[in-house]
Amino acid sequence: MMADRQPQWFHFGPWVFDIDAALKLIATTHHETQQLDVTAWATAYSLHHLDDPHRLAVSLIGPTRDAVDRVYAMSTDLSDPVILGLVRVGDGSPAGLLIDGVHRLYHAWRKGVPHLPAYVLTAEETRAVQHDKLLGPGGTSLVGPSS
Repeated sequence: MMADRQPQWFHFGPWVFDIDAALKLIATTHHETQQLDVTAWATAYSLHHLDDPHRLAVSLIGPTRDAVDRVYAMSTDLSDPVILGLVRVGDGSPAGLLIDGVHRLYHAWRKGVPHLPAYVLTAEETRAVQHDKLLGPGGTSLVGPSS
């Protein structure tokens, strides 16, 4: 990691995921990459509606229209694995959530790439990099430690 790089966080509702911590966890444990189905995830994230100027509905799990920098997205490295976290929902069963790589997903979807390499974190690993706190001043530090 470059020293001058900003910390990376992924926000989803009340949750904040520490992407730098996820990358450290992946580097120190054995994680094989798996293949992420680009069409299935792009559909789930409603990427096909991002460029529709007449769209009235919003995606419940995907990015908003202004959350994807298309120029940046098209410059991303598709060989760099995305990170899929498993979060426990409702009945406690794990559900997948793309916590790092939405721009790469958009890039792959626009180019018709069928699969992206992905690291899949277990529910326990995902919880270890997940915070239930609001971000503090500056948007990069957490308010107090996670419990």
